[in-house]
This record gives sequence, C-alpha cells and structure tokens, in this order.
Amino acid sequence: MVDLLTALGIAVIVILAILVLIYNGLVGKRNRVQDAWAQIDVQLKRRYDLIPNLIETVKGYMKYEKGVLTQITQLRSSIVSGSVQDKAQANNKLSGALKSLFAVAENYPDLKASQTYQNLQEELENTENKISFVRTSYNDYVLDYNNAIQQFPGALFAGPFGFKRQDFFQAPGEAQEPVKVDLTSDDSAGPQKPAAGKPKGHKK
Repeated sequence: MVDLLTALGIAVIVILAILVLIYNGLVGKRNRVQDAWAQIDVQLKRRYDLIPNLIETVKGYMKYEKGVLTQITQLRSSIVSGSVQDKAQANNKLSGALKSLFAVAENYPDLKASQTYQNLQEELENTENKISFVRTSYNDYVLDYNNAIQQFPGALFAGPFGFKRQDFFQAPGEAQEPVKVDLTSDDSAGPQKPAAGKPKGHKK
C-alpha cells in the first residue's frame, strides 16, 4: 500500500510538473509575440511622426499634386489605430502612396535637391525596411504560438487560461494589390501653368 501511494504521489508530481512546463511554454510564446508586436508598433509610430514633416516639406514644391498629399495624410492616422490587420492594411496602402509621392518628386529638381527632403525620404525608407524586418519575426512568433495553442496538449490550456489566437501582420487579400493613388489636383479650376523658372507639375 505504501509503495502504491508513493507511486501515485510521484505520478501526480510528474503530471503537475509537465502541466506547469506546458503552461509556462505557452506564456513564453505569447510574450514573444507581444514583444515583436511592440517593435512593429514603435516603427509605425515613427512613420506616423515623420509624415507631417514630409508633407510640410514637399507641399511648397508640389502645388499641383494635392491628391497624393491628401491621401497620405488620410492614411497616416490609420497606421496607429485599429486591429493588427487594420494596421497592416493601412501600412501597405501608405507604402504605396509614399512610393507614388517619391516617384512624382522626380519631376521637381529643387525638391530632390533639398537636404530636408532627402533626409526624410531616407528615414521613411529605413523605417519601412525595419517594419518589414520585424514583421517577419512577428509572423514567425505568431505561427509558433498559434500552433502551440491549437495542437495537443496546448489546446487543453487555450480556452480555460485565456490563450487566444493572434493575427498575422499582413495585408489581407485586396490590400496586397497595387495601390491606386490619385494624383489629380483638388483645385476646381484645374492645374495652372507653373511660373517661369519653376519645375513643371507631373504630367498624367
């Protein structure tokens, strides 16, 4: 009888130890997801802070390209609000709009020569690269975590202990398509002819 009780006691201890290890493993995976997301969020906020300076810098040169500036301004607030997927979609659209802006800027030599513009362009491109880099790590951690809570034995803990599936940071379906940017002027009278000596506006 004593040997039986001892064996049962050891079995209970082993089972509890295994359960603790499984639970702690899930907590560790969830924490890695949250830490990786925090790094993405930092870069999104960095982008958010840089955009007003970019708009202020280019609008004096690009008087006839108000459409793209308006769209970038509207997309700016979307990258720091909403769900993970909302932010991913907004970030994807903003990337497309910024690429359009930088392409249009090629028609403005004075703007391209501006050190302030060059610095902002470089900072925004570096920020986008950092977002792309940390997104890969984040999505890897999310995949690992989601698998852990959906497979046995982790699935036994998911519901009771509040382990919920996490979203990947990627644009769903239609958001992965090329972004269409409106480069038309907001002036009802239409674009005017640039003054002599000034760079011409972007031809459509």
